[in-house]
Amino acid sequence: MLLIDPPAWPAHGRLWSHLVSDTSIAELHAFAERAGLPRRGFEGDHYDVPEERYAAVVAAGAQPTEARELVRRLRASGLRLTKRKGDRGLAKVTPVDFPDGTTAEVDLIASSRPADADRVFAAMVFVRDAAGDFVVVHSRRRDEWGAPGGWREGEEPVVENALREVREECGLVLTGEALAPVAYERFRQIGGGAGLWRPGQDLLQVYAANVDGVRPALTAQLDDTTDRRWVTPDELRALCGHLFWWPVAEHVIETR
Repeated sequence: MLLIDPPAWPAHGRLWSHLVSDTSIAELHAFAERAGLPRRGFEGDHYDVPEERYAAVVAAGAQPTEARELVRRLRASGLRLTKRKGDRGLAKVTPVDFPDGTTAEVDLIASSRPADADRVFAAMVFVRDAAGDFVVVHSRRRDEWGAPGGWREGEEPVVENALREVREECGLVLTGEALAPVAYERFRQIGGGAGLWRPGQDLLQVYAANVDGVRPALTAQLDDTTDRRWVTPDELRALCGHLFWWPVAEHVIETR
């Protein structure tokens, strides 16, 4: 069922409602498209609806519901995406299967603030050149393309983790000042197994970084990647658009 609370949430000089589904995110997206709501209004588990669109969304079939009941129904559905104030939910993805045999639910959350370092187990970096192209590397373990990244080593600071992975996987030497936090991924294991994330250390920090020049040369120091290249945003979508973290890449592309 599609539910909407009254327009009572102030932002940007107007009041807003929240539109949710207590059945599936797919149902929510399909309804929002029919109702003419822009995808940029999606916040991971709901759409923000401006007060002037409230009546039209109700007429289209959303059930008016008090805010407390809307939140209760969303939580009961398992679709609730929790986040820090000021962060933006991008997607809740489940189930995601990993090469080590584990399965997880993954929350993708946009944020310009660093994630809690004590909870971060890995980092990845979307590296962009002056022409707007991105570095991708092919992971030997996952057998797929993606942004440079990997796990922290011991008590390594998160920023150093990110810089080391970029250096090892594509040969680009960045400074910490070049890294801008753009998102984080939160993992919750489903079923048994022992994944590299666990309660208390369950976040992957995502950075963006710009480099001078157009498509500087790429090299590799280790053999955990089999290839690396520069790609356009469209080529990045062709290689990675089917992967669970793609909404994060879209966010990076759109917020240049």
